[in-house]
Amino acid sequence: MDVSDLKSLFGEVKKRMDAQIEHVRRELGGVRTGRASVNILDTVHVEAYGSAMPVNQVASLSIPEPTLIVAQPFDPSLLGAVEKAIRSANLGLNPTNDGKVVRIPLPALTEERRKELSKLVHKYAEEGRNGVRQVRREANDRLKKLLKDHKISEDDERKGLDEVQKITDAHVALLDEIQKKKDAELLSK
Repeated sequence: MDVSDLKSLFGEVKKRMDAQIEHVRRELGGVRTGRASVNILDTVHVEAYGSAMPVNQVASLSIPEPTLIVAQPFDPSLLGAVEKAIRSANLGLNPTNDGKVVRIPLPALTEERRKELSKLVHKYAEEGRNGVRQVRREANDRLKKLLKDHKISEDDERKGLDEVQKITDAHVALLDEIQKKKDAELLSK
């Protein structure tokens, strides 16, 4: 963090903490709940044209029913590759292809699987909180350095530390809320 005034420091802190929250939201989007979401296929890469490409770049993904995802490859010759990639992605999905599209039915989640996914949700949320705390630590170090270099007064440093803590608390509370919401989605049948 290379900032010389408090206002730009707070802006930088907020921007970096917001990025942590967005990252957690993306990670949690890939965690499967009871209903279909194309985000669960974000980690799937298809061998196409000599390289591994994300499945959403080689096929159009849609959700015609709450427990079904349909992948329609832009190039019909990739039908088998898309099916194989989804099957080998270790998502617990069993795709089938009818010659035109790949149908991916989502099996009902077992109680055991729900608990595993809940642990994963907690892990992602904790990683997000740790990222937010890391940003706070760097900001506090920067404030101490500004004080040492006589660029701010002790009062400004104290106000700055308080403000960074307020921003941190708000972001941690938001992560807690996101985690609770995802847990409720997962554990409600």
